[in-house]
Amino acid sequence: MRRLLASSFGLGLILRRLRGSDSGSGTMGAFLGVVIAIALLAADAPWWVSLLVAAAAIAVSLWSAAPFADGDPGWVCIDETAGTLIAVIGLGGLPWLVAVVVARLADIFKVLPGVAAAESLPGAIGITADDVIAGFYGLAMGWGLTAVGAL
Repeated sequence: MRRLLASSFGLGLILRRLRGSDSGSGTMGAFLGVVIAIALLAADAPWWVSLLVAAAAIAVSLWSAAPFADGDPGWVCIDETAGTLIAVIGLGGLPWLVAVVVARLADIFKVLPGVAAAESLPGAIGITADDVIAGFYGLAMGWGLTAVGAL
């Protein structure tokens, strides 16, 4: 059960099966976050529902990744799902899209303050924290665009 959840319902295992490498599996987890976020937008869910869903994804990430926390296995991608869900809380339109892209890039390149440091935290906290921080960078960018009227 934990492996299924940690791999975002198997999405994190697809690239290894197709090409023998986990490289890019985080983007598969982010894809699940995008699908969930689109479903929330389509349901016209209020921002606080998105917040609850993101918090639940963080909790699932912490729980499901714990047995696999020797390093950060590439196929464990529920953390990217959680980070993506953080990035889009209360957003729509162009700010939503920019938030997803910023969060993904912040996680991949780890050059923004705190992202790389969070990854070095022990266990499942380290696996999850860098993606959550990257998600907050995306969220800040999305809300910044919303504040200046780039809807």
